[in-house]
Amino acid sequence: MPRRFAVGRTEDVYHPDTMRSALAEFLATAIFVFAAEGSLLSLDKLYKDTTTASGLVAVAIAHALALTVAVSTAMNISGGHVNPAVTFGALLGGRISLIRALFYWVAQLLGAIVAAALLRITTGGMRPLGFSLASGITEWHALLLEIIMTFGLTYTFYATALDPKRGYIGTIAPLAIGFIVGANILAGAPFDGAGMNPARVFGVALIGWRWSHHWLYWVGPFIGAGLAGLTYEFLLIQPETAPHAHHQPLAPEDY
Repeated sequence: MPRRFAVGRTEDVYHPDTMRSALAEFLATAIFVFAAEGSLLSLDKLYKDTTTASGLVAVAIAHALALTVAVSTAMNISGGHVNPAVTFGALLGGRISLIRALFYWVAQLLGAIVAAALLRITTGGMRPLGFSLASGITEWHALLLEIIMTFGLTYTFYATALDPKRGYIGTIAPLAIGFIVGANILAGAPFDGAGMNPARVFGVALIGWRWSHHWLYWVGPFIGAGLAGLTYEFLLIQPETAPHAHHQPLAPEDY
């Protein structure tokens, strides 16, 4: 049957698995943010303009490739969330405890900050571009866009990485997750930058000191991820007690 929200045990705070998982999330998030934001800085360095159609495609591909690799490196250790919103969706669905989620969130934010700081150092002081709204796009437009895009991302994560019946699909989970992020960037980046990841947005905002409309890049992804987690967990995963149900509980190492 679907899992329930779990706080976790006190000993989880000191458990080696929790520390290893947090470290994996830190490194994976740093890998992702360095390559993702680095692609934007590279275009800005080359052309002083990242708003062209070819630039959009290049950025989308860079994000898709970087996230595929980042998720792959962490999946066997932490589950490969690489995103506080995805962790939130898994938390609401009962696939991770609150204690472990807190460690993930801290690790993801630190990973993004370190990556953005390294980019600023290695590029000779280039300021991360951050996220902003296009002309004619209000905060409410962007908020809805972030909700929809992050819903799609978290739904894909659930279907390919968390569903007990994922089977062979689990082997291509990192690729599917990378693809949906790349596709969402093609769809949403011209409007609000297509954040979908509060850690990614926070890291570059802090190092680049760009806080315009920052709240919506937290609220939107958390709402979208939460809705996706609850939808998949409680409406789509077949209860174990139903006839012909073949779901098996996830092993601890899967999340």
